[in-house]
Amino acid sequence: MDIQYDVIIIGCGPAGLTAAIYASRANLKTMILEGETPGGKLTKTYEIENYPGIKKISGVDLAMQMMEHGQEFGAELNFGKVVDVEDLGESKLIKLEDGQQFTCKAVIVATGTKERLLDVPNADQFTGRGVSYCAVCDGAFYKGKKVTVIGGGNSALEESLYLTQLVDQVNIVIRRDEFRAEAKTVEKVKSNPKINIVHKHLPHELVVEDGKVAGLVVRNVETNELTTLECSGIFPYIGADPATDFLKNLGVLNEAGYMIVDENMATKVKGIYGAGDVVVKDLRQVVTATNDGAIAANSVARLLNE
Repeated sequence: MDIQYDVIIIGCGPAGLTAAIYASRANLKTMILEGETPGGKLTKTYEIENYPGIKKISGVDLAMQMMEHGQEFGAELNFGKVVDVEDLGESKLIKLEDGQQFTCKAVIVATGTKERLLDVPNADQFTGRGVSYCAVCDGAFYKGKKVTVIGGGNSALEESLYLTQLVDQVNIVIRRDEFRAEAKTVEKVKSNPKINIVHKHLPHELVVEDGKVAGLVVRNVETNELTTLECSGIFPYIGADPATDFLKNLGVLNEAGYMIVDENMATKVKGIYGAGDVVVKDLRQVVTATNDGAIAANSVARLLNE
């Protein structure tokens, strides 16, 4: 079988783009495959303040800079959803949903995670019509209105702060009595007069009037008492799951679907590597994703040189 590439990188976020830089600089014939939006979750992030050397930058701007840099040394970019990766020993076969197939000597999987959907009745019917998973994308639709953000992590709080620039009020619903976000971000949220924090509650059901979202009923986790929050938009940030369905036949995933890798970002299948949010790890940040991408690409280069 003709092997078309030295390495194919699946995913075009910070991990994948960093891997592309290192792989192409090592003179490896490299292709990046992206199934959705180049830049990964960066494109849905309003502002980045913890990337070394850059004090403050929008997620979209950082994503575009990484995109340009990722292709600077010859890496190709192609689009398509990967549905299967086959291990053929010395080569790997990548199958896409549209029928395309590509072969390579090594694969770096950097597909990241997908947001968990709001688990209340009829939420799917109102996705894009009152329920949104991207404040940067859809926040402008709610200018001068009230919105509710669900979640207590960094993403929930950062997007809440962004929304305060557009809306009259942001309710933040968390199931605990304390946030899980960085202390600096928590301070900003607690001091913002537009933010109303609702502790120890979970979403229960949507309030719909005239075919539009008009509020969210939340349930107290201790008393089960129901409360209605008036809002026109709901932004769930309730965690994410790894985008690894196409790897399920290779035995490289843990029970939660994350890739199991060693210190070289290698899985137990020779020639298949993971990088970024998709691997088992404690901290999922842009800077840790770029670290993984660099290590994975360097490992591939070393493998192929051997």
